[in-house]
Amino acid sequence: MTAIDFYSRVADPLRLAARLVAKAVGQHGSARVLTADAATTAALDRLLWQEPDVSFLPHCRLGHPDAGETPVLVDDSREHAGPAAVLINLHSEPPPFFSRFERLIEIVGAQDHELGAGRARYRFYRERGYAIENHDRAGYD
Repeated sequence: MTAIDFYSRVADPLRLAARLVAKAVGQHGSARVLTADAATTAALDRLLWQEPDVSFLPHCRLGHPDAGETPVLVDDSREHAGPAAVLINLHSEPPPFFSRFERLIEIVGAQDHELGAGRARYRFYRERGYAIENHDRAGYD
């Protein structure tokens, strides 16, 4: 069963996502990131070129010709086919394909509408019997 971690009240969701992508690649060799829209995908793409400072995380979108050989895929497509151990969700809804992954990381921003959507996702997973680990990030970013 997919292990789920919730990072809530995150001041800078994209920066945390970049750090978690680096950690996932280091531990598992690959990661997927589901973003909310094309603008968020582009913003995270730019950030992954800059972070971490001392290395580069090879990444691309799902439709890119090198997607099959790239360890990090970042896209707003609601269907992520192919293998990866970790899925990071920046979307306001549960990914329809999350159960294919060993681990799901939910990142919830600090704004009221983000917290409300995060609570709804939390309930969704809990009602289906998933074990959830909580990480309150208030004051950390």
